[in-house]
Amino acid sequence: MSAIDIAPLPREAAPAAVEFQYRQTAAFVELLHQLRASLLVTTYQANKLLVVRAAQAGLSTLVRTFERPMGLAVDGHRLALGTRNQVWFLRNAPDIAPRVEPADLHDACYLPRSCHVTGDIGVHEMAWAGDELWIVNTRFSCLCTLDPDYSFVPRWRPPFITALAAEDRCHLNGLAMKATDVGRFSKPSYVTALGATDTPCGWRQDKAKGGCLIEMSSGEIMARGLCMPHSPRWHDGRLWLLESGTGRLVLIDRADGRQHIVTELPGFARGLALAGPYAFVGLSKIRATSAMDGVPLAERRNELKCDVAVVDLRCGQLVALLEFQTAVEEIFDVQVLPGLRFPEVLGFQKEAVHHTFIVPPMIWPKASAEPSAGYTNVSPRLGT
Repeated sequence: MSAIDIAPLPREAAPAAVEFQYRQTAAFVELLHQLRASLLVTTYQANKLLVVRAAQAGLSTLVRTFERPMGLAVDGHRLALGTRNQVWFLRNAPDIAPRVEPADLHDACYLPRSCHVTGDIGVHEMAWAGDELWIVNTRFSCLCTLDPDYSFVPRWRPPFITALAAEDRCHLNGLAMKATDVGRFSKPSYVTALGATDTPCGWRQDKAKGGCLIEMSSGEIMARGLCMPHSPRWHDGRLWLLESGTGRLVLIDRADGRQHIVTELPGFARGLALAGPYAFVGLSKIRATSAMDGVPLAERRNELKCDVAVVDLRCGQLVALLEFQTAVEEIFDVQVLPGLRFPEVLGFQKEAVHHTFIVPPMIWPKASAEPSAGYTNVSPRLGT
């Protein structure tokens, strides 16, 4: 066991309260209905987790407060959320859902169950591999998992990174999972970084062309010369990613690493969820204080939007849009909740979380003079 003492990162001021306003195209609502799905969006800039759901009169969006929420990992009844110095774990309690007001409307109810304190490791993307949660640990330039005895457990790092140090040497950020065998879970397979650099914040020197895509099993850099790549995804037998600095959704040829542009969007593209033939792409504005020398989007930063854009992968056309008009200016992650049309997520700002309890049903032992062996757990029961 070893301890690492490091200087604290500068803490950003909390954003001022601003009324939350958005608008959407009719096609965005229709598409969520068609997919029988809802959408999760994180915005570290506004300290919010957004739950976007289709309703009869448009969209219904939950706003839940967490400190600097970043990566999301969704798998069945589990939801993991990376924040400034913790990873939160939430579980779906479907038996509670019909009782959430308004009654008989919700089809899921996620409740916070536990959290793991990592410290400020710069959590970026996360994904489940079976029962393990894999995390992009940007500050330490590695992928890690969690163990109750440690802040994190380093599991993999790019071959060009020579030490475990809290120096954000390459700005490792995105993680793609790929299925191994039929019926088995996916495993971490590809990552993106903003530079193949091994010095403290060395990636900042070439944001315009220093980005790369790395195959984990071989350590090979598959694609170079990318402009701030994020959000690699394996979908439908092909490898996709977002070239954030150009606003492009890109298809990568695994044979030679060539990049095929699917579409170009008016925002810093980061956060990608693929559902059937559709891509949900998070788009952000660029802060006035961000140094973006040579990055194409910086030349038109005043024209950029903060949206979730939906692209038809078959033709590259923009088919639907959710635009954030106030409060939200930067998006990190976007995830689809398949099969859940109208989920609830209980946060800590309302009283409901203090008075909602989940306990297993119990078969109490009959009164006896003999010591009881206890009770037997059967199928879960939930109540408020």
